[in-house]
Amino acid sequence: MSKFDRREFLKTTAGAAAATSIGVGGAFWSTNAWAQTWKPEKGAKLRVLRWKRFVQGDEDLWMANTKKFTEKTGIEVRVDNEGWEDVRPKAAVAANVGSGPDVIVGWFDDPHQYPDKLVDVSDVASYLGAKYGGWYPVCEKYGKRAGKWIALPLGIIGNAIVYRDSHVKAAGFDGIPKDTAGFLKLCQALKAKGTPCGFALGKAVGDGNNWAHWLLWSHGGKLVDDKGVVVVNSKETIAALEYAKQLYDTFVPGTLSWQDPHNNKAFLDGQISLTANGISVYYAAKNSTDEKLKAMVPDIQHARFPIGPVGKPTELMQITQMFLFKYSKAPAAAKAYMAFMMEADQYNPWMKASIGYTAQPLKAYAANSVWTDDPKATPYRDSAALMLDHAHSGPLGYASAACLADYIVLDMIAAAASGSKSPQDAAAEAQKRAERYYKV
Repeated sequence: MSKFDRREFLKTTAGAAAATSIGVGGAFWSTNAWAQTWKPEKGAKLRVLRWKRFVQGDEDLWMANTKKFTEKTGIEVRVDNEGWEDVRPKAAVAANVGSGPDVIVGWFDDPHQYPDKLVDVSDVASYLGAKYGGWYPVCEKYGKRAGKWIALPLGIIGNAIVYRDSHVKAAGFDGIPKDTAGFLKLCQALKAKGTPCGFALGKAVGDGNNWAHWLLWSHGGKLVDDKGVVVVNSKETIAALEYAKQLYDTFVPGTLSWQDPHNNKAFLDGQISLTANGISVYYAAKNSTDEKLKAMVPDIQHARFPIGPVGKPTELMQITQMFLFKYSKAPAAAKAYMAFMMEADQYNPWMKASIGYTAQPLKAYAANSVWTDDPKATPYRDSAALMLDHAHSGPLGYASAACLADYIVLDMIAAAASGSKSPQDAAAEAQKRAERYYKV
């Protein structure tokens, strides 16, 4: 966790308040020093494409902050909220045809698939980093390419083990075991009690990719080495896939088709007692008017993923980034919007409204009280400090982005776990698929 303490945090938030509280239209640009750098084009209008909320407070505050930007600057902003799986292909189409949204709030290292189509936002990143305690290293790796910032990491949608405490205790465990061997025993015990677990094995952008990479890495497997050579067909990967088969035997039926919403629904419906998710399951129960769901709230707990044979945390979490296309007719206005949305006056309330659904990419925001107001949010606080990037341990770029978008690791886990392929055949197929992108 950052050593940037609360006193320093209050100083920066006070500064942000002073910087964003004055002006409408032209007055805003003339009275805010930071805005001089990104003074908008005459008649500027913006279109933003972002993912649709799993937590209502996230979307509500995003739209409120956007409205606030328009009120202060006079710049009209249209926001399109799309399903998680739809953002990536729509961003790719925009890159290919050279038209579409000015700003896209997308996933992982998608910007690295078309870096030459993106505006350099190093000036915005440097401004925000200097003001808010610096970027976490993993966020800097995702945002930069060849020394330039091609995207602004907006946040980390933290992933953790979400479980029913009473069911875990009924299965004979005090909490989530710290190691993968103990975790398998817990899942087996939950199934025996009729309260199984379930992890997404369909084309789930976040939940599926996150837990599948954790499983692979926890046993020492990885897609590529540090030079970008594909090494997934290894004894370590086979060990991970053998473990996946045992774990899959404890799952509720249907997980092979699960996308990101499905495990939320299964948990809240009482079909499963344990899954991998953000804080959205807890948020939904806590804010529900359904008495059955509200009664579930005290029983929902969160824990970090178990550690595998490699002996250290190996977690992937979902990073979301803002990026700006060169075809935009208002790049200065777009930069101003991106900076505005990450200023303390906007970012702090956004985090609070979503009860920590999106963790901070800038270290200063670790002091936000959302992480301590409700102790159940605390496990998500250090997501950016804890996570590995999905290219582990190779470079981010076109190949890593393409392999993630093609679900190579997730498909391999699903095939071996379900028995549609042997672990050996699943690993060999993943090797061939990855080599199509990582060309030596």
